[in-house]
Formats: sequence, structure tokens, C-alpha cells
Amino acid sequence: MEPTLLCVLLLLNTHINSGHSEDDDGVVKAVLTIHPNSSQIFSGESVTLRCDIQGGGVTDWEYTWRKNGNSDSSSKKNEHEVSADKISDSGDYSCLGSHQQQDSKWSDAVRLTVTALPVASVSVSPQGLLYSGDTVSLQCVIPGYTDWTYRWFRDNQHLPSQTSKAIDITIHITQTGQTGQYRCEGTKTDQPQRSQPSDDVTISVTALPKATLTVEPNPVFPGETVTLMCSVGSDSSWNYQWYKDRNDNVVSKSVRHTITGDTLTISRAAESDQGQYWCQGEIQSRSISSIISDPVTITLNALPVASVSVSPQGLLYSGDTVSLQCVIPGYTDWTYRWFRDNQHLPSQTSKAIDITIHNTQTGQTGQYRCEGTKTDQPQRSQPSDDVTISVTALPKATLTVDPNPVFPGETVTLTCSVGSDSIWSYQWYKDRNYNVVSQSDRHTITGDTLTISRAAESDQGLYWCQGEIQSRSISSIISDSVTITLNALPRASVSISPQFVLYPGDTVTLQCDISDYTDWTYHWFIDNQLLPSPTRKTITISLPDKAGQYQCVGRRRGRPQMSYLSFSLPIIITALPKATLTVEPNPVFPGETVTLTCSVGSDSSWNYQWYKDRNYNVVSQSVRHSITGDTLTISRAAESDQGFYWCQGEIQSRSISSIISDPVTITLNALPRASVSVSPQGLLYSGETVSLQCVIPGYTDWTYRWFRYNQHLPSQTSKAIDITIHITLTGQAGQYRCEGLRNDRPQRSQPSDDITISVTALPTASVKIVTPQGLLYPGDRVTLQCDISDYTGWTYRWFRYNEELPIQTRKTITISLPDQAGQYQCVGRRRGRPQKSDHSFFLPIIITALPKTTLTVKPNPAYTGETVTLMCSVGSDSIWNYQWYKDRNDNVVSQSVRHTITGDTLTISRAAESDQGQYWCEGSRVSRPTSSQPSNAITLTVKALPKTTLTVKPNPVFPGETVTLMCSVGSDSIWNYQWYKDRNDNVVSQSVRHTITGDTLTISRAAESDQGLYWCEGNRVSRPTSSQPSNAVSLKVKALPETTVTVNPNPVYPGETVTLTCSAGSYSDWSYKWYKDNSEISLSQYKYLNTRSTISRVTESDQGLYWCQGERRSRPTSSSISDAVTVTVNNYQPKTTLTSDKENVFTGDSVTLSCTVESSGWTFYWYRHRPDSTPVTTTSGYSYTLSWVSVSDGGQYWCRAGRGDPVYYTLYSDPVQINITERPVAVLILQPNWTQIFRGETVTMRCDIQGGGDTDWDYKWNKNSQLFSPFNTKPEHRISPVYRSNSDSYTCEGVKGNKFSKTSEAVKLTVSDQPQPALSISPQWLNPGASVMLSCGVKELSTDWRFSWYRTVPYRAGLPSLSDKSYSLQPLSDNVTSEDSYTLIPAGAAPTGGYVCRAGRGDPVYYTLYSEPQFLWSGDLQPSVSLRINPNRTQHFRSKSLSLSCELKGNSTGWRLKRYTETAWQSECPSAWRSVTESTCTITSLNTWSSGVFWCESGSGEYSNAVNITVNDGDVILESPVHPVTEGDSVTLTCVFRYQETNPKLKTDFYKDGVLIKNETTGEMTIPTVSKSDEGFYKCKSGEGESPESWVAVRVSPVVSPGSSTSVLVGVVVGLVVAGVLLVILLVLLWRYQNRKGSRFNRIFWPPQPQSTNQDPQQDQGSGYTHQQHGDTNIYDTIHPSDNNDNDAAGASAAGPSHVTYAQIQLKKLDKKKKEKRNYPQENPVYSEVKTGKATAAAGPVDVTYAEVDLQKKVKAKKKRETATPPEAESVYSLVKPYTAPAAAGPVDVTYAEVDLQKRAKVKKKRERATPPEADSVYSRLKPRSCPGP
Repeated sequence: MEPTLLCVLLLLNTHINSGHSEDDDGVVKAVLTIHPNSSQIFSGESVTLRCDIQGGGVTDWEYTWRKNGNSDSSSKKNEHEVSADKISDSGDYSCLGSHQQQDSKWSDAVRLTVTALPVASVSVSPQGLLYSGDTVSLQCVIPGYTDWTYRWFRDNQHLPSQTSKAIDITIHITQTGQTGQYRCEGTKTDQPQRSQPSDDVTISVTALPKATLTVEPNPVFPGETVTLMCSVGSDSSWNYQWYKDRNDNVVSKSVRHTITGDTLTISRAAESDQGQYWCQGEIQSRSISSIISDPVTITLNALPVASVSVSPQGLLYSGDTVSLQCVIPGYTDWTYRWFRDNQHLPSQTSKAIDITIHNTQTGQTGQYRCEGTKTDQPQRSQPSDDVTISVTALPKATLTVDPNPVFPGETVTLTCSVGSDSIWSYQWYKDRNYNVVSQSDRHTITGDTLTISRAAESDQGLYWCQGEIQSRSISSIISDSVTITLNALPRASVSISPQFVLYPGDTVTLQCDISDYTDWTYHWFIDNQLLPSPTRKTITISLPDKAGQYQCVGRRRGRPQMSYLSFSLPIIITALPKATLTVEPNPVFPGETVTLTCSVGSDSSWNYQWYKDRNYNVVSQSVRHSITGDTLTISRAAESDQGFYWCQGEIQSRSISSIISDPVTITLNALPRASVSVSPQGLLYSGETVSLQCVIPGYTDWTYRWFRYNQHLPSQTSKAIDITIHITLTGQAGQYRCEGLRNDRPQRSQPSDDITISVTALPTASVKIVTPQGLLYPGDRVTLQCDISDYTGWTYRWFRYNEELPIQTRKTITISLPDQAGQYQCVGRRRGRPQKSDHSFFLPIIITALPKTTLTVKPNPAYTGETVTLMCSVGSDSIWNYQWYKDRNDNVVSQSVRHTITGDTLTISRAAESDQGQYWCEGSRVSRPTSSQPSNAITLTVKALPKTTLTVKPNPVFPGETVTLMCSVGSDSIWNYQWYKDRNDNVVSQSVRHTITGDTLTISRAAESDQGLYWCEGNRVSRPTSSQPSNAVSLKVKALPETTVTVNPNPVYPGETVTLTCSAGSYSDWSYKWYKDNSEISLSQYKYLNTRSTISRVTESDQGLYWCQGERRSRPTSSSISDAVTVTVNNYQPKTTLTSDKENVFTGDSVTLSCTVESSGWTFYWYRHRPDSTPVTTTSGYSYTLSWVSVSDGGQYWCRAGRGDPVYYTLYSDPVQINITERPVAVLILQPNWTQIFRGETVTMRCDIQGGGDTDWDYKWNKNSQLFSPFNTKPEHRISPVYRSNSDSYTCEGVKGNKFSKTSEAVKLTVSDQPQPALSISPQWLNPGASVMLSCGVKELSTDWRFSWYRTVPYRAGLPSLSDKSYSLQPLSDNVTSEDSYTLIPAGAAPTGGYVCRAGRGDPVYYTLYSEPQFLWSGDLQPSVSLRINPNRTQHFRSKSLSLSCELKGNSTGWRLKRYTETAWQSECPSAWRSVTESTCTITSLNTWSSGVFWCESGSGEYSNAVNITVNDGDVILESPVHPVTEGDSVTLTCVFRYQETNPKLKTDFYKDGVLIKNETTGEMTIPTVSKSDEGFYKCKSGEGESPESWVAVRVSPVVSPGSSTSVLVGVVVGLVVAGVLLVILLVLLWRYQNRKGSRFNRIFWPPQPQSTNQDPQQDQGSGYTHQQHGDTNIYDTIHPSDNNDNDAAGASAAGPSHVTYAQIQLKKLDKKKKEKRNYPQENPVYSEVKTGKATAAAGPVDVTYAEVDLQKKVKAKKKRETATPPEAESVYSLVKPYTAPAAAGPVDVTYAEVDLQKRAKVKKKRERATPPEADSVYSRLKPRSCPGP
């Protein structure tokens, strides 16, 4: 086409130049020419179009240019430049001239063709991985043109020296990684002058790989095949070199060594094959070698030797079953072969076989041996030695009894023996054959002995025994029977006088009676302990000291020497029990039934009395209160039922009362209120799911009822319900509320408030196409964008055909066509709410089909080696580039040595079978569509060359034989053949021993050099001209079988029989020739049997060299001659040598005896006690082990050896003595022996060896049976400090040389974390003048603690401190105590503040952690600083505000506000509460957890008053004084309602200590003159609800010292009332005296203070008095009288103490209107003396009662009462304290009472028993006093 176009242009040019510019019609015609004169240009070039209009006479033409018939542009110039930037600039160009109204004719069209520049590409050789040291060849391929000059670039840098088409790059041997990016381009002088540059080709270098060697199997057994495989990655281009032991020792092919590819195979492994092997990979064409592999050592293991173990060992008896076990060490999965007397037992293939010996059989029963075979390696074992089974007849048992007859209680020993064998166990029988005597408390069976302890009548009867070997089901002959006779003992009995219930102080007489015999000496026992001195028949004991269980027994000199021990007689003392009160349920809800149960032990004779709140408030039967037996039932519980309850048991007929029970508080709880929580909170959007949760605090197991718009939703019963909002729903979705029901208590809740659900619409998403615009084609990448108008932070979800795209979450996504075409939709999601948008509308993606590609293939099918041409076309357009594919879309056919791609053609040279497959092509170009549809696939078929077949006979071949190799290619006979051996370049040619005839190669006289791989190949003239080479056949030249001679035994002794055995490999049917000393042996010389030659009765002449050779008829016909073996004859009888590994051993050890003798093959015979006796046992090995020896195994042992048949014996060995003693026992002792050990303490373990003799023991220590301290020379192991990881079971064991003691019993060591004690303070709110008890408890079960006590002070360096340094710790006086309590007695300033304790024990001392601080508070205002609160009250509403501040005379600097809650100890004001300074705090919104105790604390450790703040969640609180009020002040209590401003003041009930005291309509209650009796807990209640309780504390008014006038008045008053006061004192003392006579003590109880403290109601029982209690009108004392008995004259000794009671009484007038000044007693009071018993001077001090009387008003004495009982209401009581007063004769017990008479009292009549006083009683305060002299 191009030459034709050139001719046309030349003609056109000639026509123009010739002047023919006009047509025939006279119209001027334009002529268009191209400069330079070429109609084909390349991209990037430019041409000039020139338009000439000649002959028109006009020069100012205007030119119009047209391309492909369309006007392009106009200009005054007649030249138009075309810059061909792209292919689309191709086209037909023409021009036209215009002048005024005249136009020329259009020029003829001139075609301009723009061709794309050829594209350079770089090919790399070799392909695949490149290694360090490689040389790489790069070739620049530019298709379609020649004569290029090449330009090369490396990493974008021009390489000016490289201008060739191919360049070589040598990679340095150490270089790895990327070595550069290369590209090329071409330039030339003619068109095209340049090419497009190639793509970059990256040259990457891989480090030389390391070869990996694997060996299978390894270790190997003789004769097996070993395979060694060498690999270098997955590359198949490697060849391999093999090495053994040395780098210069290359393993080459041989008869037993075959190398194929990556595999070295070693056949018939021998010892010479052992050693180290390694390998190396090579690519010979590239001179590349891999790193040498790691060496692998091949080990050749000997075949395992079988041995036969016999069980049981020792003597075998008739009837025994013998188990023979074939032991082959080191391997499993054996198949076993058994032989008896050299005869194979084919039915026995198990590892163990059982041989049952007939009951009548004795003597030798056979010789047994075994061997093993298996499928895997090793495939066989060596056979075991023969084991001989010998049988002994059953022996008879012998029974002896000592003593006989026997008395009860004595010990009888029965001994059974069966010969001297210690393996027997014994069965004992009594009276009947089926009555077996077994182990029991009195029957001990140890070895051969039955011991009957404490013989009884049941032990009489006939006894016999029988020996058994239980493991073998063998029994001896039964012994003769022996009769045991028992004579009875007399029995002792104990009687008591008198007989009744016993109490402390009784005297009891016990008598021991024994019916028979005389001359008894009596022995008495108490609690199984012998009383040392009493030996009389009767004894007298005093209670309670000598209470217990008594027994007696008699002893005498004659027989019987003792009586039976009497039965135990218990002496029981009964103490008064304490009542126990249980309440169910508690707390209780309104309307429920409460059951109170009182119990006093298990005795049903008790009646019960019930009390509520006060001792005089007895609960009686009523409509709602039912008392039945031990139960008080309260029906329809109401608020009035709240309070303290206690009970007491009574037995009225005996005037016995139990100790009062601990009080129990019954609490009435309000029903819980439900509330609804909504999730999510805030705006709700269409489509969301709203979760409503019904929250009912404090209880579980609710059934929930839900309501919507007041309509019950019966299907909703869950705690949480989900409401799904319809996607189109907006506005209000409903009002919801809930309430709860439950089966348990409480059964219902209050309903919640209504919750309104409102819905907002979701934002909307939309999808658009960003790029490309216009039509979409397959292969395009389309970008879609999701737009959502509102909100930010969206995560996008994309959908295609309603299926979500899993990994697309961005706003834009890119899809590939056509695979991802479809309808697309998006939706947004975000973390904030709304969490999603509405879905967008669907956007359809429409695809326009690509043009179709056509593929042709010629020729098809093709033969291997031919050239195949494939052509691809897309219509008639020539601007396409083509991509070629084979079999798979990802398998692109690229340029290679055999594959050439030129334009639309792919040429395959030297077609191979790998070229077969499906081919297709696809077009691509720059403009869209950028690709075509792939062509239809065409299958290219490549036929393989015919296969050659090689046969070799015979193979393997033996040296000297002839081998024939035949080659054939199908049935065609026109082939010629070529023969190869081992290598392709090693052609086998004709020689003396190699003859080639047609298709046959014959090798004569085969030799080892003929071994190797052989193959052949056919060739001919016609197609195909050659065949495929045959498979290689390995020709093996096999050596003649080796012959071996074995001699057994050798050396040999005169008279023995020797057997010579000849073996010739694995073939059969051999006959053998024998030679001795260079001469063949004739058959007549020796006994000849196939392979064996036997020489009987050897003499010295039989000594010499022996060898043999095998012969047979079939191949191979002969074997090699064996090596010569020397038979040696020793001219003497050998002697054995016996040794022992131990001579002195413990029972349970093992002893191994070794019997050695020269040469081998012996059986060993072992003897005990005498060498000429029957052997103990026979072993095939030279050793005999005695396992688990006992003392009876000791003695002398001999041995000798024998072999052959008949047996040839050695001489006996010298004897060896074995000494066996009992094994000593180790005992492990833990020191200290505490039940609980803590982390950080020190523990010592001591190991004592009992029965171990000398002390030179070493010690082994075990933890959880694992050895952790071997061979310690010290018997102690110290762990300091211990950790939790040390917790475990420990044992120890003694070691002395090779001897061990018994392991000790395990001792458990438990280590706990360092404990933290718990500190409690009682009371926690300080009462002025009262003592405070600190108690420190270590919860863990531990002992021996001493306690340290501290007071918290501000943190100071140098003092012990808490871990968080919040406080330092100041030790208290008497800081360390052995008791766990510490009493603070206030002196001076109040001891308010924090306290800490810790405990320690041991030496050195181990300390616990410090306890958490506990605080002692005071409600009184302090002079230094005060805590002020606003609002000034203790109760506050939730969500209200509260301010607290520390006020110090107008300045609070240095003080810090603190608080303490029940759930967390003290902390500072939380930052969330908007603390202004450290000393002030504003709680903007109170919550219930804001409740707690608040106080101020200074930097020097001072404390302010404390305030207990209660935050109420309800609607009612009580406004009461924050601080204690003073007696006589007016106090107003106000009931405050949450919504006070909207509700008028309601009717209000006020309660004190749970009892209704007043009804008010104003909401206020005023106490005009408060007194101490008004102190207590107050609360209020109205229709709005009920407030919490608040404690109102009352401070005693201060006392003013009286003036002189008062002193005069006091004197007068004293004179007037002294008689009356003395009468009162006498009545009190008389009451005390009467109580002391009647019982040990009398106690008055009261309910405990209802205050939140840790006070134990019983903790002061031993102190003589109890603390004054708050919350009750009465104040009581407890009086403990002395322990002396007034009737016991012996009790008052000269040195003993007496008992004295003092009372200081102050009489005051009580005036409710006017408060009196209190007068304290004078310094020198007068005491009265009251004598309560007879006393003499010799007896010393006596019991005395003193009273100090300060008379301030004359009172009249009341009449004497008959008995001392607590007074009725308006009585006066003293508070009595024990006190010890010094005196010349020693201390006396003294009780003081100060009586402050503030109200005139009337004496009431006598009561039957002591009861608590009524209300309005007045009590004295105690003061300690020194006791004056008598």
C-alpha cells in the first residue's frame, strides 16, 4: 500500500509542476502537497501541508483546510502544520482557495497516516531467581525495525557506554536484594527515529540458598536401604553433589550407591556406611553452587537381642501358672516366635505366654526361647538364650500357738511356716473352712504371724493356717489344727453417791466394785488419764475442778493379774444455757407475717418470755401477736412492730432462767419503686430500636408488667423490652411505664413514672458516578460516590443488588467492569446518633460490549519440534496491540527463546508437549475502548515422539555372566538405535566385551564396571526422525553371597561339644564344603548336618583354623569362601567369680549378684546357704537381682555356670555374705508448728531418721514428690522468707552412700499472703469520761500474735506510715500487748482521731500489714475548730446542695475536711464536688452515697467535732440538732417535706427509739427542757412518708462550785438525812448479801445502744460494770459479787483477800423547773462499815462494804425489805465497780458506787426476782476510790 501511495503522490506532484492547475471548466483547482514528502509519519513528528493555486493570477487567497470532509480552519497562509501527537491525527486532508466571491476547486485529498512509535522491551536471561555471583544478560527488543542504536538506563541514569542490543550484568558474590532498575530505548537515522522506552525491569538478587539434607531411615539396621534427599528450595534446575566424612570424599555411584536427581540411595546398609553426610546443589550452566547443607550422621544400630523373663521367679510349684515374657528392648510392634526344646510353637505369637503346670507334675518341664519379627525396622531380633522351667512339689504348713490357754486382754501369737521360702503369704482359719480370720483392731497379721491382742471369749476355738502365693494362685497343704482356750477375767464397776444433777461445788464419792477374787489394788482413771495416788476402793472428788469421765480397774499379784476396766462414769456439770433468737423474715414488708423463735438447747422443758425495746416491756398474746411454745408470731406486720426483740427461757419448777438472748432488730422496709431507663438517650431516629429497662432497686427475680398509654402489654414480661421504630415513623411513639411482681418478698413494687418516646427522621443518602463520564466498557474502573447531606463522621456501607459489599466503608468506591456491574446503593453509619441514614436509590451501571477478537493457528495439530504461528485480529483496525493467553487468564504468554511476538503474530519455535493447551488473545489500545473481548479459545495439540523401550536380562547379574539389552520403538523395524550409559555424552560403542547387533547390546563376562544406568534412542529418515529416549534401566552386578562361619562355644574346654555353623546369605539349597588348616574335611571325620558341623568331646587336637564354602545348582552356583575362624581349646576347668553390688542393705532394697566367667554362652546357677543344694534360680545372664529384699533374704550365696547339651559345668564360686537390716524411717517436723504460715515468715523443716543408727546421713528434700534439694548434709532445711509458691506437700529422705531411709510422711505447708488485721472501735462515738475499747483481729486461723497500737498523725518522715502516706503512726503508751484489745481511758483532751493496729510473732518478729484506720469521733464542738454545715441539719434530700467548712476563729487555714463512709475509709472532699479549698466543700447535688461522717483535721493532728450526714432518697427528713444539746435547753424537731412549698404542714407523728411519743399538726415537736432521758433516736412520719432516724445527744449541764453559804446548808442537810441514807445503803447491801447466798451472781440486762458502732453487747461481762447506754430512759448497773462463799470458813485465810464494797452517794433535789448546781463530794468523806460474815483477827481482812455519803437533803429512811431486789419506778440505784485497795494484809476486793440522788424515791415492796428498773429511775455514776484502812 505504501509504494502505491508514493506513486500517486509523485504523479500528483508532476501534474502540479507541469502547470496544469485548472480543470477543463476553467475553475482554478487547489493542489495540496506534503513536506517533507512522506504520507506516513510517527507519533511526535510533524509535517507541513502546502496549498498552491496556480494560474489564477491572484495572490491574496484565503485558504480553507479540511480533514476527512470536515472543515478544520481558515487562514491567509497557504501552509498548515500538522503535529502528530496521537494516532487520531491520521486522515484525508484537502484545501480550498477563496478570493472575494471566487472559490477554487477543492484539492484532491492527501492521506496522512500517523503510526505509533515501536515499544522497546527488555528480556532477561536467565529467567527465574538470580543468585549472588550470577551473570545476567539483558536484551533490548524493538519489533518491526532494524538498525537501531540502543540507549540503556539504570535507575533512570543513562549508561553511555552501553549501546548494544544485549548487555551482561555480573552480580557480585556478596550482593543480595535489588541491584537496579533497567530500561532501554532505540534511536535510528531513518523513520522511525526513536522508539518508546521499555518498562523498567528490576534485577533482584537472592542470597545463595542452603541445601537441606534429610535421611530416612536413621538410625538404620544392617541390610536396610537408606534414602538421602537433598533439596534447594523449590527450583528444579539444581544438580546435587554428595559428600561423606570429608570435603574431598565425594560419594559416587557404585553397586550399593545409586544417585538419581536429588536422591542418594544406599542399598544393603553396612557398618562402612556410617558417618557424616552432606550435600550441595549446583547449577552447572551458571557455575552456581548452593551453601552446603548441615551434616547428618548416619548411625548403624545392631539388631536388638531378645530375652525371656519368667514370672514368678524362684521356686515353681505343681499347679503354678508360669508367665514367660519376651523382652526385646527399644522397639515395639513385634510379632513373637516361641520355641520349646528347640521346637517352634507356631500357635504362640504373643509377647507373653502362660504355661500351666499340672498338679501332679514335678521336675523339668522344658527349655524355652523366643525371637521377634516386625514389618518396620528392625525387621528381626536376635534370639534369646534358653530358659529352663523346673517344678517343685507343694509343701505343708506348720502352726504354733503361744500362750495357750489365755486370759482376756492377753496377747496370743500364732505362727505359720512353710519351709524357708519368704514369698509365702498366709491365710488363717477358725472353726470352719470358710471362716477366714482377717485383719482387725485386735487381729494383726504380719508376714507369717497372726497376733490376737486383748484376747476375748470370741477368740476361743480351732485354728489352722495355709500358705498362699496369691499372685500365682498357689496354696500349701493345710496345717494341723490347734485349739485356743480363753479363761474369763472379773469385771470392775463404778458407782456414784449421791445421784442427781451436779453443779459446781458438789462433792461426789465414787466406789470401785470387783465381784471375784481378793487382794485387789485399785487404779482410777479420769478422762483416760491415770490418777497417780488413789489406790483405794473409794475416792472423793470436788466439783467442778475434778469433773470428767471416771473408770477403775483392779490389779493383783496372782492370776488373773487384772480385772476388766469398768465402764466410764461421766461426771457432768451443767452451766446455765443462753437463749438464741432467730427472726424470719427480717427485714419485713408491710402486711407480712414475722416468726420469732427462741431456743435454749434441745431441752423441751423450757418456757419462754418475750421482750421488746425495754426489759419491762414484755410482749404478751394479742390479736396480731401469737405465742406458741418457743415461737412468737406477728401477723400483718406494721411500723409499730419495728424495734429490738429479745427472749429468755425459764424452768419455773426449778427457778432456773437462761441467759437472755442477744437482741435482734426487726426492720420494716417500704416497697421498692420502679423506674424506666431509656437507651439510647437523646433524639431517637426512624428505624432505631429503643431499649426500655425497668429498674427496681434492691431485689431480683421480678416479673415485669409494661403499660403503653395506660394499656397493659400482656406479652411484655421481661425486665428490658425493645421497641422498633418504623422506618417512616416520626413524632410521638408512645408513653410507657412499668411495675414489678415477684414470688419472693417483696411481692410487688410501686409503678414507675411515664416515659414518652419521640422519633426524628433519618438523613438520606444518594449515589453518583464520579469517573468516567459517558459510556462504560468492560475493563473500565468506575468511581462511585455516596453523598449524605447532614452530619459528619459517616462510615459508608455499599450494596450491589441488595448484597452488602463487605470491605467497602469509604465515601467513594472504585469498581471494575464488567465483573462488578450492577445496581448500586449506599447507606451511612456513624458512631454518634443518628447511627445510620436512609438507603439511597439504586444507581444502575450499564456496560457497552467490547469489540470481538479473532484467532487463527497454523499448523494444528503440530509435532514436537515444529514451528506454530498464531495470528490475532480485531476487525480491520490496525492500531491494536495484542496480549496472548494460555490455559488460564493469569498465564500470559510472553516473549522467550521459543516464543516470538511480532505485531499480531505469536510464533512458537521447536514445539514441545508443554506448548499444548488452549490459546486465546485480546486486543488493547490507548483510546477507549482500551481493550477488546478475548477471542474464542483454540486448542493447540502437540503430538509426542514415539517412546523407546529397553529390556535387560538378567538383572541383577553375577560377575562373569552375560547380559543382553534390547531396544524397541513400537512394531516398526526401520529404526536404528544409539546406546548410552550414565551420561548423555557417554555413548556405548562396540568393544571386546560389548557387541551391538541391530536392536541388541550384549555384554560378556559382566564385571563391576558394567554397573550403571543404561538407556537407548531410535532415529530414522522419515518423520518423526527420532524417538524419545527410553527410561534408564539400572544394571546391577551383584557380588557372590558372602559365607560366614560361627563357632559356639569358642574358646572351648576339653570334653565340651562345639558346633561350627556355615551360612551363605539369603539363598537356599546350599551344600557346604569344610576346610581345616588348608585341608578339606571329609564327612567321616565329623558329624555333618547340612549347615552345621559338630565336634563332640573336644580334645586339644581339635584346635585350628576352620572355613567353608557354599555350592548350589541354581544362580548363583557358588558362594565366596568364608573367612577363617580359629577354634581354641583351653586345657582346664574354668572357675566363676561371684561379686555383689551391696553387702549391707536395708529391707526393700535391691541387691544384684554378678557371676563372671571367661568366654560366653553360659547359663548361671545360683545357690543360697549351701553350694550343693538345689539352685535358688537359674539365669541366662551373669547377674541375679534380689528385689524388695526382707531380712530373711540375708545369708551366703554361691554361683556356678554351665553350657552345652549335656551341660558342662564350671567350678563353684567363693561365697558372698549379704546382710539385710530393717530400713530406718524419716520423720519430717515443721518448725514453728503453726497451722497457718504467712508470706515472709521463716519456716524450718527438720528431718529425723529413726532407727538409723549413726548420724552420718545426707538428706534429700522433696516438694510435691519432686526432688528440690538433693544430698544436703544438714537435717534442717530453712525457708526464709516463705512465699505462696512454697505452699505444697514436703517429704524428706535419708541417704547414706547408696542406702536410703523410708520417705517421711508428707507435711503440708500452706503459705498465705501477708495478713491485714481488722481494727474495731467500741463505741465509735465518744461519751465524755467513758473508756473506749480497741479490738484487733487477724481473721486467718493463726496463733501466738502480739499486737501493736498506734494513733494516726499527719505524715512525718521517720515515723511508720500507711502505704499511701496519708498518715504517720504514733505508738500508744504500752504499745505492744499480748491481748487483742486495748482500752483507751480518756484523760485531758478527748482522744478523737484515727487508730491503727498490727500484729507480730516469731523471732525475728514477723509483722502483718497495718490495719485500715478506724476513727473515734465526738459530736461536741471543740474550742479550736468546728465543722459547720449549711443547711445546719444532719438529714438532707438527694439532689440538694450542702456546704461544709472548717471554722477556726474566723480562719480555717491549715485544716482539711475529711469524710468516712461505710464502703470506703476516710478520704478528702472529692474534686467532683467543686471543693473551694481544702477546708471547705460544696456538694452541688447530693446523692445517697454522699452519706457519711464528716470532720475537720489539722496538720498537727487535731480533730474537730464530727457530723453524721444522712442523704435520703425519699420525700421526708427530720431536722434535728447537729451537735449535742445541753440539759435544760429547749429543742425543736421539725419534719421537713421535699415539696414543702406546695404542700401545707401535714399531721406528723414523732417517734423516739421506735415508739410513738407525739402527734403534731404543725410538723414540729418541741422539748422545752431537755434532759438526759430525752437522748435517743428520733424520726417522723406523715402521709408523705417516713424520715430516717437521727440521734439526739444530750450533754450533762456543767456543775458550778458551791459558795460558803452552800457549805453551811450542806452541813445541815448531812445531819438531817444521814440516818435515812444509811438505811438505804443497808438495804442495798442486804440485797447483795442475799443474792450472793442464793447464787453465784445475778445480772440485770438492757437492750444495747441502738447506735451504729461495733460494740459487742457482752464484751464487758468480765469488767464488773457496763457502759452507760444511750437511747433508753433507764440507766442500769451490773453488780458482780465476790467469788468467796460466806459459809466457807476455810476460805478466809490470813494471806487471802477479802471483799469490800464502797458507795459514794450524793443526794440532790430534782426540780424540773429550776436546774440545780451540782455539788461534787468533799475530799475527806466518811465511810460506813458493814460486816457480811464472821471475822477474826487470825483470819485477816473480812468482806466489808463502805459508803461515802454526801447528804444534801434530809430524807426519811424506808422500811427494810425482805429481799434485795431492784426498786420500782422512782428508785435510786448505785453503780458498783470493783476496785482493789491496798492494806497491810494484802489486797482486798472493793466495789464503789457514787449515788447522785436527784429525785426522791419511794421504796416498793419486795419482788420475787430481780428485774430491770422501771422508767424514770435515777442511777449513779461510778468513781474509783482508794480504800482507807480498816
